[in-house]
Amino acid sequence: MALLTPLKSARGLGSAKEGVAHWWAQRLSALALIPLSLWFVASLFYLFRVGRFELMAWLADPINATLMVLLLGFTFWHAKLGLQVVIEDYVRRECCKQALLLTNQLLTLALGVTSIVSVLMLAI
Repeated sequence: MALLTPLKSARGLGSAKEGVAHWWAQRLSALALIPLSLWFVASLFYLFRVGRFELMAWLADPINATLMVLLLGFTFWHAKLGLQVVIEDYVRRECCKQALLLTNQLLTLALGVTSIVSVLMLAI
């Protein structure tokens, strides 16, 4: 039998002080994705009618290349944050949770870097 009061035994088990930063990062990435997604959808209407060389010329424009890199960066960052929340909330076994979190980080980083490098190679 412990001689601790319920308040004393609960101290130190509260917030890890990380949830608010994660929440803000996810909201800000979603906010950045709104105009970038609208730009991309509007660009698709133009890009459906062009050929390969016109597409490469369109992507070689610094503004389009920059917006595409931003779109890809924010998309993969937002996906990483969202998957992290799902894994942390629904995976119970600690070993599986850590493995999935690491896989999430590595996979989104690898796909994001590969996508951005591909755009830059086409743009340059």
